[in-house]
Amino acid sequence: MAKRPTESDSPRPKAGARAPRKAGRPTSAKGSARPRKSAPRPEPEAEQPAPGAQARQEAAPDAPETALPDLEALSMNLARAAMMAQAAMAESAMSQAGRPAALNPDPFNVGPALTSVMTGLAARPDKLFQAQADLFTRYMDLWSSTASQTQGVPASAGRPDKRFKDPAWSENPTFDIMRRSYQLSADWMNELVSSVEDVDPRTKRRAEFFTRLLTDAFSPSNFLASNPVALKALAESNGESLVKGMQNFAADMERGGGKLKISQADYDRFRVGENVATAPGQVVWRDDLFELIQYAPATEQQHEIPLLIFPPWINKFYILDLQPANSMIRWLSEQGFSVFVCSWVNPDADKAGYGFDDYLEKGIYRAIDKVREQCGTGTVNTVGYCIGGTLMGAALGHMAATGRKDVGATTFFAAQHDFAEAGDLLLFTDEHWLDEIERQMDEAGGVLPGSAMADTFNALRANDLIWSFFVSNYLMGKDPPAFDLLFWNADQTRMPKRLHMDYLRSMYGRNALTQGQFELGGVNIDLSKVAIPLYFQASREDHIAPTRSVYRSARAFSGADVTLTLAGSGHIAGVINPPSARKYAHWTNDALPETFDAWLEGAEEHPGSWWPHWAAWLSKRSGPKVKARDPAAGPLPPIEPAPGSYVKVRS
Repeated sequence: MAKRPTESDSPRPKAGARAPRKAGRPTSAKGSARPRKSAPRPEPEAEQPAPGAQARQEAAPDAPETALPDLEALSMNLARAAMMAQAAMAESAMSQAGRPAALNPDPFNVGPALTSVMTGLAARPDKLFQAQADLFTRYMDLWSSTASQTQGVPASAGRPDKRFKDPAWSENPTFDIMRRSYQLSADWMNELVSSVEDVDPRTKRRAEFFTRLLTDAFSPSNFLASNPVALKALAESNGESLVKGMQNFAADMERGGGKLKISQADYDRFRVGENVATAPGQVVWRDDLFELIQYAPATEQQHEIPLLIFPPWINKFYILDLQPANSMIRWLSEQGFSVFVCSWVNPDADKAGYGFDDYLEKGIYRAIDKVREQCGTGTVNTVGYCIGGTLMGAALGHMAATGRKDVGATTFFAAQHDFAEAGDLLLFTDEHWLDEIERQMDEAGGVLPGSAMADTFNALRANDLIWSFFVSNYLMGKDPPAFDLLFWNADQTRMPKRLHMDYLRSMYGRNALTQGQFELGGVNIDLSKVAIPLYFQASREDHIAPTRSVYRSARAFSGADVTLTLAGSGHIAGVINPPSARKYAHWTNDALPETFDAWLEGAEEHPGSWWPHWAAWLSKRSGPKVKARDPAAGPLPPIEPAPGSYVKVRS
């Protein structure tokens, strides 16, 4: 996912809401205090007391503020919070009691990976001794720096880390040394694991990944007693922030059916088709696998050749149509393109046996045929996003082998076909983990629950997508942000067992698509036989479809005229970046040399969105302008308004 967005205000009233207070450090946090005697002083600047709090009297002008929280209220709220947490945990235990225990206590196969790393370290005692000496030196530097601070020497800022951006982490000596000690130890541990030699690269990477997860989890920011910002909120609210946090915790436990399912957004604020996914259009075809949506024109004329978008079936298509201001679908319509979208069904157990062949014949080919029928054209242009692009690329290989010529040009958004450098997701395709995935699917009736994929993607960016919400929701007692992107991110879909297992084993496991070993529709796919124009978009900070992986994929289509553009940001924000936002940059290079580094060295940087560059490429391949097409007036009768019904089915 993209970097964590700015938090918006929630419409729901916050429990125990109080009037705004002046900012203060935890050591001087203001709370509702009992009146105490004080020397006369000039009239202070007006400040509204918190509702229900006892009036405070100010201390002498030259005395520091020493106001204390209302201890009675604080004690009662701490007791309430503890009882709520205990009740939520007890209810979770009861709900899990009847379920069978997981068959694999180590589904990620971390144990053997860490054993290999420790064995490698033990085989080099000199290196281990050097690492221990380095740790000792770092701590000596820390103590020396801390001693200098007591003499008025300012401490170094250290490496940037948004977990510790609040000034209290550096201004308060106790929390400052806690923060720096943690960063020192975490960096040392991660560097130690990365330095091991003579270990299988994938095994080492697995150990690195889970060591990073472990060190992230033990950050002092994740614990109430060691988080100065949370302690400040606790003191200023007389414990009401923690009560609200435990209310959020209990609600998330209930929502997860006894498992913690951290809320990333205010899900009550959004309704698909009402305030997200609102671009006008009509569903003009529906079968058991997808709905075909044709969007209303925004211009009097449109390009003759229509554009058909295949989004990933892992997520729902309305990432392309969140709000009018950032809707790619609306923007494409405004550029004169006739836009269609394949809205995949959220599959249930009846689709457990569906595989790539079904998604090719009943999905890709049927959607293309229906768009051609609706528009009366011989060809269409297509887009494949993420895993939808993987399937679309394989389909182009099948078309090249079977002589189909009904796709004129194709664009890939953050799509992989060569998985040799597919990033940390490769860690989740070990046979031990695949056995665990298969167990989850069998337990769910032959589909992978949407929450399982969400948990995997969240783990790839744990600080942004897990711990930041843990701190905000539970330790601080804040409401989740009302943010459309995070609402969409949590609206995951299920996946058929046969399709998903084949995808993981064939693509991530064997890299079969670029090895000529992937069979689709009875044909061994050879991507080098694809000869139509292709446009690849990669995102510089993509952790799901890494840049180098997308670049290798682009080069796999060696017989095609390939254009590649590199966008700023990540897997989502790199794609959904409207020109009006004036954010990020993009890089272009007409050549496609052997390595990505060579491509980047020769690339030209351009400010802002890559969309206009793509639209110019696409318009040259979309034919002349014709009268705009009305979705309600074509050969396919309209069924219901966009965004249709399939996208509204929750997992």
